[in-house]
Amino acid sequence: MASLTAWISLLAAAASWRRRQVAQPEGGAASPGPRDQAAVRAWPPPASTRGALRRQLRGFVLPTAACQEDEDIFPYKILFQDLDRNGDGVVDITELREGLKNWSSTFGLQSEKDIFKAGDTNADSGLDFQEFLQYLKDHEKKMRLAFKSLDLNNDGVIETSEIITALKSLGVDISEAQAKNILQSMDSDGTMTVDWDEWKYYFLLHPAKSIDEIAGFWKRSTVKDADLGIRDTSAQRRLWIIDIGESIAIPDDFTVEEKSSGYWRRHLVVGGIASAVSRTCTAPFDRLRVMMQVHSLEPTRMKLIGGFEQMIKEGGIRSLWRGNSANVFKIAPETVIKFGAYEQYKKWLSFDGAKTGIIQRFVSGSLAGVTAQTCIYPMEVIKTRMTVGKTGQYSGIIDCGKKLLKQEGVRTFFKGYIPNLLSIIPYAGTELTVFELLKNYWLEHYAGNSVDPGLMILLGCSTLSHTSGQIASFPLTLLRTRMQAQAQKENTTTMIHLIQDIYYKEGKMGFFRGLTPNIIKVLPAIFISCVAYEILKGPFGLT
Repeated sequence: MASLTAWISLLAAAASWRRRQVAQPEGGAASPGPRDQAAVRAWPPPASTRGALRRQLRGFVLPTAACQEDEDIFPYKILFQDLDRNGDGVVDITELREGLKNWSSTFGLQSEKDIFKAGDTNADSGLDFQEFLQYLKDHEKKMRLAFKSLDLNNDGVIETSEIITALKSLGVDISEAQAKNILQSMDSDGTMTVDWDEWKYYFLLHPAKSIDEIAGFWKRSTVKDADLGIRDTSAQRRLWIIDIGESIAIPDDFTVEEKSSGYWRRHLVVGGIASAVSRTCTAPFDRLRVMMQVHSLEPTRMKLIGGFEQMIKEGGIRSLWRGNSANVFKIAPETVIKFGAYEQYKKWLSFDGAKTGIIQRFVSGSLAGVTAQTCIYPMEVIKTRMTVGKTGQYSGIIDCGKKLLKQEGVRTFFKGYIPNLLSIIPYAGTELTVFELLKNYWLEHYAGNSVDPGLMILLGCSTLSHTSGQIASFPLTLLRTRMQAQAQKENTTTMIHLIQDIYYKEGKMGFFRGLTPNIIKVLPAIFISCVAYEILKGPFGLT
């Protein structure tokens, strides 16, 4: 099959020339414009197709009195004939899929299905020319609306500044170099602007229906050999499954194709397994952190090395992983609830189909975290009690739950809920802010022509942002852990009384007991999550 891109570039140039020829006063002659000259320089196509093209394009140099309707649909006839490989007058889904591969490999996983769903009006599993033509005309109207919404100054062309502004309104910050890469993918005449013809023919067979979907395509695509480097590259997708033991990050822009194909389910399963591996490998540091938080008021405070020695002396090597089973068990429900709640909150906050910006995503993520934590909070209490328990005190998760319910009642499963709820906002806000600042600093100072930060830069940004988030929320995390560990027979204190008690007895540093092992485990947790994800993605069919 001939290169569809070359065909349409020539058709666009010929159409542009014909419009000027018709508008030229009688006796005058229109000369080729810059885009026409660029298309001619890109010619000829492969030798095997030149004869056919010459015969098909002969109709372009027609008298100006030619039928305007035939003139308008002629490019579409050529395109339809090229897609209809077996010449039966109908384009089936296989032929369309092959055509889209030649057109662009970045349009999406199921672009041909989207086109068929919209164009196959009689549901006969094939597009005849009339259906194909009607689809393209309807699609052209949508693309014109998208073009006008991008053309902010109404000068008839799209510039790099307008692409940057459009993506920024969706919460995606890109550099000028990234915007130029996007523009160059559509610019056929080398002017570094995109007019309506260039826009129309580039998106002619793209199933996007709005500027939001086009922006999503720009975010996901790799234009020729230049990665756009926006925050959802393959390296960035690895960071979505990072788990440092406290919360699970949920990706915020699974595409429609990924959702319908089940890709998102496989991704969450792989992320969950990677999280379990990471939590298990760093469990000794997590248990030490909890022990240091709970026992900091005792005369002999637990230190880093001495803490490990005390735990091993009390219960052996296996005691370092006490409470890890509950920590791993709650991954699955937390992931499912957080993902479902995040998608629902995004819909509710996107009024009348408006764009989902960075503020809406932050609020949606925070509310999703609150929802997930509320549902699985009893598991958090069980995990803390098992972690600080003595050897033989609990035989497992179920045994711990039964004993707590029998001895202390239902209310004990929600001890520390308020500080846990409050800790979500400083953690999420600080983590997001630091990551965006570091990412934007790299884009502004080091991006240049190589706009893909790479895995190591993203890992560094993620490590610092997660660490900053933990430091910001650590005092509330300590209050939560202290209140969870309080037994019914002890004098249960409120959050305010506990804050006063810690401040008067331990000072300001008392709110950061256990921070050291918590910080130490961040880097290995991130590294282990990424390695586990890379190992698992092949068997699960992820790319």
